[in-house]
Amino acid sequence: MSGGTRRYRSELREAQAAETRSRVLRAAAEEFAAHGYTGTPLTAIARTAGVSVETVKLQGAKHELLLAAFEVTFSGRESRDPIANDDASRAILADTPPEELPTTIASVVADLNARASGLWMAVTGAATSDPAVRAGVEDLLERRRKDFALIIEAFSRAGLIAPSADRTALAAALSFLASPEGYQQLVVESGLSVEAYREWLATAIQRMVMDEE
Repeated sequence: MSGGTRRYRSELREAQAAETRSRVLRAAAEEFAAHGYTGTPLTAIARTAGVSVETVKLQGAKHELLLAAFEVTFSGRESRDPIANDDASRAILADTPPEELPTTIASVVADLNARASGLWMAVTGAATSDPAVRAGVEDLLERRRKDFALIIEAFSRAGLIAPSADRTALAAALSFLASPEGYQQLVVESGLSVEAYREWLATAIQRMVMDEE
């Protein structure tokens, strides 16, 4: 067998494995968001994904599936790096005109929360009783703090906040404003439209920035 053939078959297996994992995580996200962590057996994930339970188990333990499903649903990839460090995010922060940054950030956050706020509720609910999920949530929150710290740095470079501003406090405030919990309360529970939420968030960020200029 030639090296080229072996390489082709290896690449094909890797592609098939990646597709299977993607199907399982999409199914896990759907089931966990709809039924919660304890209400979702692996058999339900397998049925939705169209694979065997053994195939689901090969993708990780139940808590690992929950956390990975959230990451993929929220950010579109599995990674321990902050989202703001992605090439696409860095380009947005670098290329957006300063006066448009608050609105742009609000739009991006609204889209992310619309995709994943329901699943985030399942994650935080599971964290109250599962130590492994709780550890995963702590890691996700730490990465979220880093994301908003990077955004505040971008605001500072754009001249939107004063050099003397407390960047740690601003990052914490921005994290609070943009939280999935806020989206859940305003949109899911109170009936605000996604567009109205996006406008509210943009206004809130702009006001926060104006207070620090």
